[in-house]
Amino acid sequence: MSEPIVRIPAPDGVAPAAAYTHVVTGTGRFVAVAGQLPLDENGTLVGPGDPEAQARQVFENLRRCLAAAGATFDDVVKLTFFVTDMAHMPAIRAARRAYVPDDRLPAASAVQVAALVAPEYLMEIEAFAVVAE
Repeated sequence: MSEPIVRIPAPDGVAPAAAYTHVVTGTGRFVAVAGQLPLDENGTLVGPGDPEAQARQVFENLRRCLAAAGATFDDVVKLTFFVTDMAHMPAIRAARRAYVPDDRLPAASAVQVAALVAPEYLMEIEAFAVVAE
């Protein structure tokens, strides 16, 4: 049986990326996880002003959402990072490494935004996954 998720880090003629995979494809059930904020299970902000703490909480929320759909980070084909400051990306990458090994990196986009739903949120991250049937 073939792998349900196939990663193509650098298609012919495309420069390799250091922190994501250019193309990820798969067959199975599609899972979309809404953008997650750095909120604990009670809806309380985790890590005010602290991008590392916020990133850890966001990835834990993503893990829990994926699990609710029967998925793991191995099934993630795309992450989208919305940040209020690109300077937060190292903290996000560090938190991601705790959940996603470097050889399983999904496709990704990072977008700096003027604001999120409230000024205390430094980031919001969404995920798309494909789960083998």
